[in-house]
Amino acid sequence: MKYVSMDLKALQALLTGWASINSGSGNTTGLALMGKALSDAFSKIKGAHVEEIALEGTQAKAISIRVRPKAPRQILLSGHFDTVYELSHRFQTVTVTKEGYLNGPGVADMKGGIVVMLAALLELETDPHASNLGYEVLLTPDEETGSVCSRSVIETKASSQVFEFALIFEPARANGDIVKSRKGTGIFTLTVHGKAAHAGRDSAQGRNAILALCECLPKLNELATENTTIMVNVGFIKGGGVVNVVPDLASAEVNIRITQKSDEATVRRRLNDLSEFINTKDGYRLTIEGGFNRPPKESSPKEEVLFKYWQQCAIECGESLDWQHVGGGSDGNLITAVGLPNLDGLGPVGDHLHSVDEYIKLPSLVSRSQIASSFLKRIASGEIARA
Repeated sequence: MKYVSMDLKALQALLTGWASINSGSGNTTGLALMGKALSDAFSKIKGAHVEEIALEGTQAKAISIRVRPKAPRQILLSGHFDTVYELSHRFQTVTVTKEGYLNGPGVADMKGGIVVMLAALLELETDPHASNLGYEVLLTPDEETGSVCSRSVIETKASSQVFEFALIFEPARANGDIVKSRKGTGIFTLTVHGKAAHAGRDSAQGRNAILALCECLPKLNELATENTTIMVNVGFIKGGGVVNVVPDLASAEVNIRITQKSDEATVRRRLNDLSEFINTKDGYRLTIEGGFNRPPKESSPKEEVLFKYWQQCAIECGESLDWQHVGGGSDGNLITAVGLPNLDGLGPVGDHLHSVDEYIKLPSLVSRSQIASSFLKRIASGEIARA
Protein backbone atom coordinates (compact mmCIF):
# COMPACT_ATOMS: atom_id res chain seq x y z
CA MET A 1 0.00 0.00 0.00
CA LYS A 2 1.36 3.44 -0.93
CA TYR A 3 1.65 6.29 1.54
CA VAL A 4 2.02 9.71 -0.05
CA SER A 5 1.95 12.08 2.94
CA MET A 6 4.31 10.46 5.43
CA ASP A 7 7.42 12.62 5.54
CA LEU A 8 9.19 12.25 8.90
CA LYS A 9 10.89 15.64 8.77
CA ALA A 10 7.56 17.36 8.13
CA LEU A 11 5.81 15.45 10.93
CA GLN A 12 8.67 16.17 13.33
CA ALA A 13 8.58 19.87 12.49
CA LEU A 14 4.83 20.00 13.03
CA LEU A 15 5.09 18.24 16.39
CA THR A 16 8.00 20.43 17.49
CA GLY A 17 5.97 23.52 16.74
CA TRP A 18 2.94 22.27 18.62
CA ALA A 19 4.92 21.03 21.63
CA SER A 20 6.64 24.42 21.83
CA ILE A 21 3.27 26.03 22.56
CA ASN A 22 2.62 25.80 26.27
CA SER A 23 -0.90 24.44 26.64
CA GLY A 24 -0.98 23.42 30.26
CA SER A 25 -4.54 22.71 31.37
CA GLY A 26 -4.63 25.98 33.30
CA ASN A 27 -3.05 28.16 30.62
CA THR A 28 -6.10 29.59 28.86
CA THR A 29 -4.03 31.77 26.54
CA GLY A 30 -1.80 28.86 25.53
CA LEU A 31 -4.79 26.60 24.98
CA ALA A 32 -6.31 29.21 22.67
CA LEU A 33 -3.05 29.41 20.70
CA MET A 34 -2.89 25.64 20.46
CA GLY A 35 -6.52 25.46 19.42
CA LYS A 36 -5.85 27.96 16.63
CA ALA A 37 -2.84 25.94 15.45
CA LEU A 38 -4.94 22.77 15.38
CA SER A 39 -7.81 24.47 13.54
CA ASP A 40 -5.40 25.75 10.90
CA ALA A 41 -3.79 22.34 10.47
CA PHE A 42 -7.01 20.33 10.22
CA SER A 43 -8.51 22.90 7.87
CA LYS A 44 -6.14 21.46 5.26
CA ILE A 45 -8.38 18.40 5.01
CA LYS A 46 -10.56 18.90 1.95
CA GLY A 47 -14.16 19.66 2.92
CA ALA A 48 -13.40 19.91 6.64
CA HIS A 49 -15.79 21.97 8.75
CA VAL A 50 -13.86 23.24 11.78
CA GLU A 51 -15.78 24.53 14.78
CA GLU A 52 -14.91 25.75 18.26
CA ILE A 53 -17.11 24.37 21.02
CA ALA A 54 -17.66 26.45 24.16
CA LEU A 55 -17.40 24.45 27.39
CA GLU A 56 -19.16 25.21 30.64
CA GLY A 57 -16.77 26.02 33.46
CA THR A 58 -13.77 27.14 31.40
CA GLN A 59 -12.80 29.75 28.83
CA ALA A 60 -10.92 27.08 26.86
CA LYS A 61 -12.73 25.64 23.88
CA ALA A 62 -12.86 22.21 22.33
CA ILE A 63 -12.26 21.80 18.60
CA SER A 64 -14.52 19.77 16.30
CA ILE A 65 -13.55 18.86 12.74
CA ARG A 66 -16.38 17.31 10.71
CA VAL A 67 -15.81 15.66 7.34
CA ARG A 68 -18.49 14.03 5.15
CA PRO A 69 -21.28 13.80 7.75
CA LYS A 70 -23.58 12.12 5.20
CA ALA A 71 -21.16 9.34 4.19
CA PRO A 72 -22.50 5.80 4.75
CA ARG A 73 -19.98 5.01 7.49
CA GLN A 74 -19.06 7.32 10.36
CA ILE A 75 -16.37 7.14 13.06
CA LEU A 76 -15.23 9.38 15.91
CA LEU A 77 -11.58 10.31 16.49
CA SER A 78 -10.61 11.62 19.91
CA GLY A 79 -7.67 13.54 21.34
CA HIS A 80 -6.71 16.25 23.81
CA PHE A 81 -4.32 19.17 23.45
CA ASP A 82 -3.74 20.16 27.06
CA THR A 83 -0.64 18.99 28.92
CA VAL A 84 0.40 18.71 32.56
CA TYR A 85 3.16 21.30 32.08
CA GLU A 86 2.02 24.76 33.13
CA LEU A 87 3.91 27.99 32.35
CA SER A 88 5.75 27.74 35.66
CA HIS A 89 7.07 24.26 34.88
CA ARG A 90 10.76 24.01 33.96
CA PHE A 91 10.04 21.64 31.06
CA GLN A 92 9.22 23.87 28.07
CA THR A 93 11.55 22.96 25.19
CA VAL A 94 11.74 20.24 22.56
CA THR A 95 15.04 18.51 21.80
CA VAL A 96 16.35 15.49 19.94
CA THR A 97 18.01 13.63 22.83
CA LYS A 98 19.59 10.93 20.74
CA GLU A 99 19.13 9.57 17.27
CA GLY A 100 15.49 8.75 16.77
CA TYR A 101 14.22 10.17 20.09
CA LEU A 102 12.30 13.42 20.57
CA ASN A 103 12.00 14.81 24.11
CA GLY A 104 9.51 17.55 24.89
CA PRO A 105 6.33 18.56 26.75
CA GLY A 106 3.38 16.69 25.27
CA VAL A 107 5.32 15.02 22.44
CA ALA A 108 3.78 11.72 23.56
CA ASP A 109 0.80 12.81 25.64
CA MET A 110 -0.66 13.67 23.33
CA LYS A 111 0.34 16.18 20.69
CA GLY A 112 2.28 13.44 18.95
CA GLY A 113 -0.94 11.45 18.76
CA ILE A 114 -2.73 14.36 17.12
CA VAL A 115 0.08 14.57 14.54
CA VAL A 116 -0.42 10.86 13.80
CA MET A 117 -4.18 11.38 13.55
CA LEU A 118 -3.84 14.29 11.12
CA ALA A 119 -1.28 12.50 8.94
CA ALA A 120 -3.52 9.42 8.73
CA LEU A 121 -6.56 11.49 7.78
CA LEU A 122 -4.65 13.40 5.09
CA GLU A 123 -3.50 10.04 3.74
CA LEU A 124 -7.07 8.73 3.77
CA GLU A 125 -8.13 11.63 1.56
CA THR A 126 -5.82 10.31 -1.20
CA ASP A 127 -7.73 7.03 -1.34
CA PRO A 128 -10.38 6.46 -4.05
CA HIS A 129 -12.81 5.05 -1.45
CA ALA A 130 -12.48 7.98 0.97
CA SER A 131 -15.97 9.29 0.11
CA ASN A 132 -17.47 6.24 1.85
CA LEU A 133 -16.11 7.26 5.24
CA GLY A 134 -17.14 10.31 7.23
CA TYR A 135 -15.75 11.26 10.58
CA GLU A 136 -15.60 13.77 13.40
CA VAL A 137 -12.41 14.70 15.19
CA LEU A 138 -12.99 15.94 18.74
CA LEU A 139 -10.02 17.63 20.43
CA THR A 140 -10.46 18.75 24.04
CA PRO A 141 -8.51 21.10 26.37
CA ASP A 142 -8.92 19.52 29.83
CA GLU A 143 -8.24 15.78 29.74
CA GLU A 144 -5.28 16.07 32.09
CA THR A 145 -7.54 17.50 34.80
CA GLY A 146 -10.24 14.86 34.40
CA SER A 147 -12.20 16.16 31.37
CA VAL A 148 -14.57 17.83 33.81
CA CYS A 149 -15.62 20.59 31.41
CA SER A 150 -15.54 18.56 28.19
CA ARG A 151 -17.12 15.41 29.57
CA SER A 152 -20.68 16.22 28.53
CA VAL A 153 -19.55 17.02 24.97
CA ILE A 154 -17.59 13.77 24.73
CA GLU A 155 -20.47 11.73 26.08
CA THR A 156 -23.01 13.44 23.81
CA LYS A 157 -20.92 12.79 20.69
CA ALA A 158 -20.10 9.20 21.66
CA SER A 159 -23.68 8.29 22.54
CA SER A 160 -25.26 9.95 19.49
CA GLN A 161 -25.68 6.65 17.60
CA VAL A 162 -23.94 8.32 14.64
CA PHE A 163 -20.59 6.57 14.95
CA GLU A 164 -19.67 2.90 14.60
CA PHE A 165 -16.66 3.20 16.89
CA ALA A 166 -13.99 5.64 18.07
CA LEU A 167 -10.22 5.84 17.66
CA ILE A 168 -8.22 7.46 20.48
CA PHE A 169 -4.69 8.65 19.77
CA GLU A 170 -3.21 8.57 23.24
CA PRO A 171 0.43 7.35 23.14
CA ALA A 172 1.28 3.71 22.58
CA ARG A 173 3.17 1.84 25.28
CA ALA A 174 6.97 1.91 25.34
CA ASN A 175 7.10 -1.53 23.70
CA GLY A 176 4.72 -0.45 20.93
CA ASP A 177 1.55 -2.07 22.28
CA ILE A 178 -1.74 -0.21 22.17
CA VAL A 179 -4.27 -0.06 25.03
CA LYS A 180 -6.79 -2.83 25.61
CA SER A 181 -8.34 -1.57 28.84
CA ARG A 182 -7.83 1.12 31.45
CA LYS A 183 -8.48 1.48 35.13
CA GLY A 184 -11.24 3.77 36.29
CA THR A 185 -10.08 6.62 38.49
CA GLY A 186 -11.49 8.20 41.60
CA ILE A 187 -10.38 10.83 44.10
CA PHE A 188 -11.71 10.80 47.63
CA THR A 189 -11.15 13.13 50.59
CA LEU A 190 -11.45 11.56 54.03
CA THR A 191 -11.85 14.09 56.86
CA VAL A 192 -11.85 13.15 60.52
CA HIS A 193 -13.39 15.58 63.01
CA GLY A 194 -12.23 15.20 66.60
CA LYS A 195 -12.15 17.52 69.59
CA ALA A 196 -9.53 20.14 70.46
CA ALA A 197 -8.06 20.32 73.94
CA HIS A 198 -4.97 21.59 75.75
CA ALA A 199 -2.27 18.96 75.15
CA GLY A 200 -0.85 19.31 78.65
CA ARG A 201 -3.76 20.29 80.86
CA ASP A 202 -6.74 18.48 79.31
CA SER A 203 -5.37 16.01 76.76
CA ALA A 204 -7.75 13.27 77.94
CA GLN A 205 -10.69 15.51 77.01
CA GLY A 206 -9.42 15.84 73.45
CA ARG A 207 -10.02 13.58 70.48
CA ASN A 208 -6.97 13.43 68.22
CA ALA A 209 -8.20 13.56 64.64
CA ILE A 210 -4.76 12.79 63.21
CA LEU A 211 -4.44 9.52 65.11
CA ALA A 212 -7.96 8.48 64.11
CA LEU A 213 -7.21 9.22 60.47
CA CYS A 214 -4.04 7.14 60.77
CA GLU A 215 -6.19 4.23 61.90
CA CYS A 216 -8.37 4.61 58.78
CA LEU A 217 -5.78 4.81 56.06
CA PRO A 218 -4.12 1.40 56.47
CA LYS A 219 -7.57 -0.22 56.42
CA LEU A 220 -8.34 1.58 53.18
CA ASN A 221 -4.96 0.65 51.70
CA GLU A 222 -5.65 -3.02 52.44
CA LEU A 223 -8.09 -2.94 49.51
CA ALA A 224 -5.11 -3.08 47.16
CA THR A 225 -3.62 -6.16 48.80
CA GLU A 226 -6.98 -7.93 49.03
CA ASN A 227 -7.96 -7.15 45.42
CA THR A 228 -5.47 -7.27 42.55
CA THR A 229 -7.88 -5.19 40.46
CA ILE A 230 -7.84 -2.19 42.84
CA MET A 231 -5.07 0.37 43.39
CA VAL A 232 -4.95 2.79 46.34
CA ASN A 233 -2.63 5.76 46.74
CA VAL A 234 -2.77 8.07 49.75
CA GLY A 235 -1.38 11.19 48.16
CA PHE A 236 -1.87 14.12 50.53
CA ILE A 237 -2.46 14.47 54.27
CA LYS A 238 -3.00 17.56 56.36
CA GLY A 239 -4.05 18.23 59.94
CA GLY A 240 -3.20 19.80 63.23
CA GLY A 241 -1.55 23.08 64.09
CA VAL A 242 0.41 24.15 67.14
CA VAL A 243 1.74 21.13 68.99
CA ASN A 244 0.27 21.99 72.39
CA VAL A 245 -3.27 21.53 71.07
CA VAL A 246 -4.90 18.13 70.47
CA PRO A 247 -5.82 18.38 66.76
CA ASP A 248 -9.53 18.31 66.03
CA LEU A 249 -9.27 18.05 62.23
CA ALA A 250 -7.28 15.90 59.81
CA SER A 251 -7.86 14.93 56.18
CA ALA A 252 -6.33 12.81 53.45
CA GLU A 253 -6.76 12.82 49.68
CA VAL A 254 -6.72 9.35 48.16
CA ASN A 255 -6.53 8.21 44.55
CA ILE A 256 -8.32 4.89 43.96
CA ARG A 257 -8.20 3.05 40.62
CA ILE A 258 -10.41 0.14 39.63
CA THR A 259 -10.16 -2.38 36.80
CA GLN A 260 -13.80 -3.39 36.50
CA LYS A 261 -17.12 -1.73 37.22
CA SER A 262 -17.90 -4.18 40.04
CA ASP A 263 -14.83 -2.91 41.93
CA GLU A 264 -16.67 0.33 42.64
CA ALA A 265 -19.09 -1.44 44.97
CA THR A 266 -16.14 -3.00 46.81
CA VAL A 267 -14.61 0.42 47.35
CA ARG A 268 -17.90 1.89 48.53
CA ARG A 269 -18.33 -0.90 51.08
CA ARG A 270 -14.88 -0.28 52.50
CA LEU A 271 -15.53 3.47 52.77
CA ASN A 272 -18.83 2.78 54.54
CA ASP A 273 -17.04 0.40 56.92
CA LEU A 274 -14.51 3.12 57.73
CA SER A 275 -17.31 5.58 58.45
CA GLU A 276 -18.88 3.15 60.89
CA PHE A 277 -15.49 2.40 62.47
CA ILE A 278 -14.79 6.08 63.18
CA ASN A 279 -18.30 7.31 63.85
CA THR A 280 -18.86 4.76 66.62
CA LYS A 281 -15.86 6.17 68.49
CA ASP A 282 -16.80 8.68 71.18
CA GLY A 283 -16.26 12.24 69.95
CA TYR A 284 -15.18 11.40 66.40
CA ARG A 285 -16.82 11.85 63.02
CA LEU A 286 -15.62 10.87 59.52
CA THR A 287 -16.87 12.56 56.36
CA ILE A 288 -16.03 11.30 52.86
CA GLU A 289 -16.20 13.47 49.75
CA GLY A 290 -15.40 12.81 46.11
CA GLY A 291 -16.01 9.89 43.82
CA PHE A 292 -15.02 8.18 40.58
CA ASN A 293 -14.51 10.67 37.75
CA ARG A 294 -13.75 8.04 35.11
CA PRO A 295 -15.26 4.55 34.99
CA PRO A 296 -12.99 1.69 33.95
CA LYS A 297 -12.51 1.05 30.23
CA GLU A 298 -13.19 -2.66 29.79
CA SER A 299 -12.66 -4.31 26.41
CA SER A 300 -15.65 -5.58 24.45
CA PRO A 301 -16.11 -8.28 21.77
CA LYS A 302 -16.44 -5.57 19.11
CA GLU A 303 -13.12 -4.09 20.19
CA GLU A 304 -11.54 -7.54 19.99
CA VAL A 305 -12.55 -7.68 16.33
CA LEU A 306 -11.34 -4.14 15.62
CA PHE A 307 -8.02 -4.87 17.29
CA LYS A 308 -7.41 -7.91 15.08
CA TYR A 309 -7.82 -5.68 12.02
CA TRP A 310 -5.52 -3.04 13.55
CA GLN A 311 -2.95 -5.71 14.33
CA GLN A 312 -3.15 -6.99 10.75
CA CYS A 313 -2.58 -3.47 9.41
CA ALA A 314 0.45 -3.17 11.70
CA ILE A 315 1.93 -6.42 10.38
CA GLU A 316 1.46 -5.25 6.80
CA CYS A 317 3.28 -2.02 7.76
CA GLY A 318 6.18 -4.03 9.15
CA GLU A 319 5.33 -3.86 12.87
CA SER A 320 4.34 -6.42 15.46
CA LEU A 321 2.16 -5.17 18.32
CA ASP A 322 -0.24 -6.41 20.96
CA TRP A 323 -2.55 -4.62 23.38
CA GLN A 324 -2.51 -4.51 27.17
CA HIS A 325 -4.26 -3.30 30.30
CA VAL A 326 -2.92 -0.02 31.73
CA GLY A 327 -3.45 1.89 34.96
CA GLY A 328 -3.90 5.39 33.56
CA GLY A 329 -7.24 6.74 32.39
CA SER A 330 -8.20 8.57 29.19
CA ASP A 331 -11.30 9.86 27.46
CA GLY A 332 -11.61 6.28 26.19
CA ASN A 333 -13.03 5.49 29.63
CA LEU A 334 -15.86 7.98 29.06
CA ILE A 335 -16.49 6.79 25.51
CA THR A 336 -16.65 3.17 26.64
CA ALA A 337 -19.05 4.06 29.45
CA VAL A 338 -21.69 5.32 26.99
CA GLY A 339 -21.38 2.19 24.88
CA LEU A 340 -19.22 3.20 21.91
CA PRO A 341 -16.48 0.65 21.08
CA ASN A 342 -13.05 2.22 20.76
CA LEU A 343 -9.38 1.47 20.22
CA ASP A 344 -7.01 3.47 22.42
CA GLY A 345 -3.28 4.16 22.53
CA LEU A 346 -2.93 4.61 18.77
CA GLY A 347 -0.40 7.44 18.93
CA PRO A 348 3.40 7.29 18.64
CA VAL A 349 5.57 5.00 20.74
CA GLY A 350 6.87 6.80 23.82
CA ASP A 351 7.28 6.78 27.57
CA HIS A 352 7.95 8.77 30.77
CA LEU A 353 4.73 10.74 30.42
CA HIS A 354 4.16 13.63 32.84
CA SER A 355 7.88 14.04 33.46
CA VAL A 356 10.79 16.02 32.02
CA ASP A 357 11.93 12.78 30.37
CA GLU A 358 8.80 12.43 28.21
CA TYR A 359 9.79 11.22 24.76
CA ILE A 360 8.70 9.52 21.57
CA LYS A 361 10.56 7.41 19.10
CA LEU A 362 10.54 9.63 16.03
CA PRO A 363 10.14 6.85 13.42
CA SER A 364 6.87 5.89 15.11
CA LEU A 365 5.31 9.16 13.90
CA VAL A 366 5.47 7.65 10.42
CA SER A 367 4.80 4.01 11.26
CA ARG A 368 1.78 4.74 13.48
CA SER A 369 0.40 7.12 10.85
CA GLN A 370 0.75 4.38 8.26
CA ILE A 371 -1.03 1.84 10.44
CA ALA A 372 -3.87 4.26 11.15
CA SER A 373 -4.28 5.28 7.51
CA SER A 374 -4.19 1.65 6.38
CA PHE A 375 -6.97 0.88 8.86
CA LEU A 376 -9.04 3.88 7.75
CA LYS A 377 -8.67 2.96 4.09
CA ARG A 378 -9.89 -0.55 4.82
CA ILE A 379 -12.91 0.89 6.60
CA ALA A 380 -13.65 3.11 3.61
CA SER A 381 -13.25 0.26 1.09
CA GLY A 382 -15.44 -2.09 3.10
CA GLU A 383 -12.66 -4.60 3.79
CA ILE A 384 -13.40 -4.09 7.48
CA ALA A 385 -17.05 -4.80 8.21
CA ARG A 386 -19.20 -2.70 10.51
CA ALA A 387 -18.33 -3.11 14.18
